Amino acid sequence: MDLHLKGKTAIVTGATRGIGRAIADLFADEGANVAICARKADEVVATVAALEAKGVKAYGEVVDIADGEALKAFVNNAGLALGGVDVVVSNASALVQGIAPSDWKAMFDIDIMGAVNCFEAAKPFLEKAGAEKGDAAFLITASVSAAETTNASSYGAMKAALIHYAKGLAREGAAKHVRCNVISPGTVYFDDGVWGKVKVGMPAFFEQMIKRNPTGRMATPEEVAAATVFLASPRSSFTTGINMLVDGAISSRVNF
Repeated sequence: MDLHLKGKTAIVTGATRGIGRAIADLFADEGANVAICARKADEVVATVAALEAKGVKAYGEVVDIADGEALKAFVNNAGLALGGVDVVVSNASALVQGIAPSDWKAMFDIDIMGAVNCFEAAKPFLEKAGAEKGDAAFLITASVSAAETTNASSYGAMKAALIHYAKGLAREGAAKHVRCNVISPGTVYFDDGVWGKVKVGMPAFFEQMIKRNPTGRMATPEEVAAATVFLASPRSSFTTGINMLVDGAISSRVNF
């Protein structure tokens, strides 16, 4: 299936490893130019080179997502460097589970305000793309933890807030052809990710989590990326305001 992404431009935050990197790679594989940001300079340089090797234009900056002005500057710079913005994926996360004040602040600054600042900076570009091409998209990576919990957690609560925010953006942007959707992964395994570290440090707990999923495994970053890129594409032009679970049925909720 041609996703009609060739020649478009996508911005992905937190895109040098894991889910973010898989999303950036898949956009490039589909012929889209890609801008990425992350905290480590060497990883940004390597990722930009890998994306360019796929035959597309790529742009990257070192950005601390919690620095709102720096994030907005990156989005603006990326739009100017690549000639516009058709898609933005707010993927970066603080990835903290606790309830200490510092945990709440980290999740708010990076997950919530990261998405808000990303969208506000990209909004003029997205509205222009929507007006000229009939479709633009803003996507947010949340989590199945937004819907299910066994204990108080800043992570799940802030991810839930992102889903609410996205629905509002979808309603506001519909007339201007600017869509907004959420992707909520369940457990996702890659070697240097959260569950990769759990497998090494807490193997019994890791096996317990594997058994919880009806599929008998965890997702790959590429599987989450496939859902994200499809939702971002003009092939999904009438899909906006949804929260797509990519969890292998680990959750028991009915989504409607």
